[in-house]
Amino acid sequence: MTEQQWDTLLTVIRGEIQEPLPIGFIIDSPWLPNWYGITIMDYFSNDELWLRANLKAINTFPEAMFLPGFWSEFGMCTEPSAFGARCTFPPDEFPHAHSVLKSADEIDLLPVPDPKTDGLLPFVINRLKLAQPQIESAGHKIRFAVARGPLNIAGYLMGVTEFLTTMISEPETSHSLLSKITTFLKQWLKLQMTTFPTIDGILLLDDIIGFIGEPEFCEFGLPYFKDLFTANVSVKFLHNDAPCKVSAPYLPEMGINLFNMGIDITLNELKDLTKNQVTLLGNIPPRDVLASGSVAEVRLKTIDLLNSLQDKSKIIFSCGGGMPPGVSTENISVFLETVRNYKLS
Repeated sequence: MTEQQWDTLLTVIRGEIQEPLPIGFIIDSPWLPNWYGITIMDYFSNDELWLRANLKAINTFPEAMFLPGFWSEFGMCTEPSAFGARCTFPPDEFPHAHSVLKSADEIDLLPVPDPKTDGLLPFVINRLKLAQPQIESAGHKIRFAVARGPLNIAGYLMGVTEFLTTMISEPETSHSLLSKITTFLKQWLKLQMTTFPTIDGILLLDDIIGFIGEPEFCEFGLPYFKDLFTANVSVKFLHNDAPCKVSAPYLPEMGINLFNMGIDITLNELKDLTKNQVTLLGNIPPRDVLASGSVAEVRLKTIDLLNSLQDKSKIIFSCGGGMPPGVSTENISVFLETVRNYKLS
């Protein structure tokens, strides 16, 4: 993100209305490689192609904030790989991390990884180190420390069904696993922030909190996210594009001031649930409108979204979730144009 974009983000989080209205997208490996014209494998394995793809995005759409910006990642394999997960990388499909724990009995034996040396994490850091001069030459800075959330990682280490079952049948064992993961995540986020002093934000991504009830969230989600978001940064950003009505009222308590949701809820509903204390990033349907819709449909749905909001403060206009595969330059451009030209009065 540029200095101006970062200042805009902080201004929106403070509740000040910007005109033109702000726009931002989460972009990563599901969209960026194929949009750029390379395979997902090329994107993960060639640092130069990774950098060029990200530079093309910021140059093609300079008015959009890309969050976290120059995201160094290996899909869902990034953090599980540090715990020893076997990772499968098809040539042009999303990678997959295989479960590590055969049963809950093995949790006590699971070591806490060292993010400096374990799994794919050193490659994540080194890619950013190598690219940092060119990122800064382009007028941008590394702004976010990024990680999958604790329940998301637990789901990969055990399997989602197995983890959710263990939460109910063996709560203390589940807390042991989540405590280890949270300890690791604090070290991982700290390493990123120490390595890149320009970082002043945290982005955690965790969809598993959308699949549990309120009592389970309060026991197994809330305390760990509160712990992680105590970090001294200006932007505390959570992505959960699974159902969020259970967890949304707790976002302010968790310390979160920026939230990217799914499409099962409207921005107006989220404003009510969060008492308008959290800036919202959304909420055009990503697949059915932004990726699959015509230019006319994207424009119409964007106008409908804009008109539906009486209070346009604390909103960054985007799609629900990250940028999905197959979104064209044309559809992004018409979304940007429609929001940019919208008159507040």
